[in-house]
Amino acid sequence: MAKAAAFTCTACGAAHRKWAGRCDACGAWNSIVEEAPLSSGPKTLGAARGKGIELTDLATEEAPPPRASSGMDELDRVLGGGLVSASAILVGGDPGIGKSTLLLQAAASFALSGLKCLYISGEESSAQVRMRAQRLGLAHAPVALGAETNLREILTTLDRERPALAIIDSIQTMWMDNIESAPGSVSQVRAASHELVTFAKTRGVAVILVGHVTKEGQIAGPRVVEHMVDTVLYFEGERGHQFRILRAVKNRFGPADEIGVFEMTGDGLAQVANPSALFLSERDKPAPGSAVFAGIEGTRPVLTEIQALVAPSPLGTPRRTVVGLDSGRLSTILAVLEARCAIPFAGLDVFLNVAGGMRVNEPAADLAVAAALLSAREDVAIPPDMVLFGEISLSGALRPVGQTENRLKEASKLGFTRAIAPSRSKLGSVEGMDVRQMADLTAFVGEVFGAG
Repeated sequence: MAKAAAFTCTACGAAHRKWAGRCDACGAWNSIVEEAPLSSGPKTLGAARGKGIELTDLATEEAPPPRASSGMDELDRVLGGGLVSASAILVGGDPGIGKSTLLLQAAASFALSGLKCLYISGEESSAQVRMRAQRLGLAHAPVALGAETNLREILTTLDRERPALAIIDSIQTMWMDNIESAPGSVSQVRAASHELVTFAKTRGVAVILVGHVTKEGQIAGPRVVEHMVDTVLYFEGERGHQFRILRAVKNRFGPADEIGVFEMTGDGLAQVANPSALFLSERDKPAPGSAVFAGIEGTRPVLTEIQALVAPSPLGTPRRTVVGLDSGRLSTILAVLEARCAIPFAGLDVFLNVAGGMRVNEPAADLAVAAALLSAREDVAIPPDMVLFGEISLSGALRPVGQTENRLKEASKLGFTRAIAPSRSKLGSVEGMDVRQMADLTAFVGEVFGAG
């Protein structure tokens, strides 16, 4: 009996029983392709018995995995303390954001520290990679370079050379000659990723895969690739800013949501040792619509400036423009201000921005957002030496957030002397900080803006 054909969406990876012009899962058109079915294996258990596996208990003591430092503190921080041998890492980011530049610098840094590194490019020729290396001043770094897309040839080379680190740029350009589909298709990306991850685990080679992203910002191809690898990193940044953020969204060897901050210069990516000072603009003169948020990114406290502009709208439906924050969260905060504090924003355009190209996902930014909105609406500047943090509930109450003491210490280090935090926050002891605790948004409005 013939095996049933399988159809998969190249945009989201959803499986379908038959071909269709439009994917029911994600709505993409002409994205469903046919895949060759996998082998069904033995029909019965007795047809081919395996060797079995060795079982241990949870009390088994093993040494922590050895790590190799790259010499780039920001990269080591995101990796959880350094590169782990036999690990698989997936790096995604928008086109032109600097993924290849970052990884070429990382490969050179690892190579100069004594590791054997291979850089395999499937998108550029060897001459193009060498030109980038010369521009970055890395032409003399002992990095072995290759340009190939045939995975069989690449694995043979890796098995022969046995490097400590192999960088594949990118996984969407790799193809396997035993799979009848084009490079970048779901079946090719899944199979190539599986082969490379298996090679990393069995040969003890650390492998870094570069992944393209979709227009929604997700890594292109099947999501199973993100489950295969040990670490998933996103390289973020706005094209209008020179700052880039390397964010870990998954890490089996360290904390997730950790960030590393880089600055794009003419000589490549430079590390930023103090990102809080980077994301704060000149604050000598207080300006309405500006509030400083003391946030936490992974294990690192980071101060960012929230900017707001509120103006009368000439349109029937006022505009709500948000950069660096969740637009749904802005709508919620505006609704709470109107329902609980009787402060309407109807007929007003609202523009909200996080300075420096940073993206804030933490709910603790709610209070700083509300403060920036009220400051812009009332044309009253918030004191420049004040930081704010706290989550706003739908009832208008301010909910405490974690790592309050670390937030305050970072603010004190940068010269801030006042802070507003939710009640019941565990403040600890921070010298030189005057902390006022608020129970709800109404009390905050009355205290800071003299209304309520």
